[in-house]
Amino acid sequence: MSKAFPIGVFDSGYGGLTVLREFLNVLPQYDYIYLGDNARNPYGPRSFEVVHKYTLQAVQWFFKQGCQLVILACNTASAKALRTIQQTDLSSIDPNRRVLGVIRPVTESAGKYTKSNHIGILGTEGTVQSGSYPIEIGKFFPLIIVTQEACPMWVPIVENIEHESQGADYFIKKHLDRILITDPAIDALILGCTHYPMLLKKIKQYTPAHITIVSQGEIVAHQLKDYLERHPEMEVKCSKNGTKQFFTTDQTLTFERISEAIFNKAINAKKISLI
Repeated sequence: MSKAFPIGVFDSGYGGLTVLREFLNVLPQYDYIYLGDNARNPYGPRSFEVVHKYTLQAVQWFFKQGCQLVILACNTASAKALRTIQQTDLSSIDPNRRVLGVIRPVTESAGKYTKSNHIGILGTEGTVQSGSYPIEIGKFFPLIIVTQEACPMWVPIVENIEHESQGADYFIKKHLDRILITDPAIDALILGCTHYPMLLKKIKQYTPAHITIVSQGEIVAHQLKDYLERHPEMEVKCSKNGTKQFFTTDQTLTFERISEAIFNKAINAKKISLI
């Protein structure tokens, strides 16, 4: 039997930790390696070419660790880099390995969250500019009207551990008001960035009660479970000792502090370089 390796989980910063948290709830038996490219985040404002370059460097690092399956727990990387990596890069690197994203699992189920057929997307500039959410939702639910709102300050708020501060309220209310004025018929809001669950308490505070707020982590976790059940040839390549390893491209102290806030326990991280 071939050797098994951890599942890789990647984000440009800390947001992917909210996805990993759901993986641990749904699939605790597997081993995971998490990498945050904190030294070069945010990815949102960067070009397609730069995001692809950075994401591919991360994927290649995971492959060097032995990972056979890597999850891009980052909407910007999923929007700007995933397709090229899947369709072009993997064939020359290793066609037997897999890289998956977080946008498609959410868009496949988007229809069940709306009765009005009006959905709002809150995301980074890069995710919004890519048009990935409207395109993917349109494939599955052509009658749904999608309105997008870029929230450029939301990631820095989380990255600077200001998500519970009064200063965060202004920027959260600003973008929620704007998207709901643009389309008052919206009855579902998709948090199109894995950082945004850290802002969920305040997002709920400024969102009308009839609107469903959709976070990605739980959806992606259940989709991963389904993927592994449907692909036993990949499932056997994923090791199962219930371990977790954390890596960052920036200082570990800040990474550990934010990680502790997400997992409610101490996290030990190691610093690595992707350059």
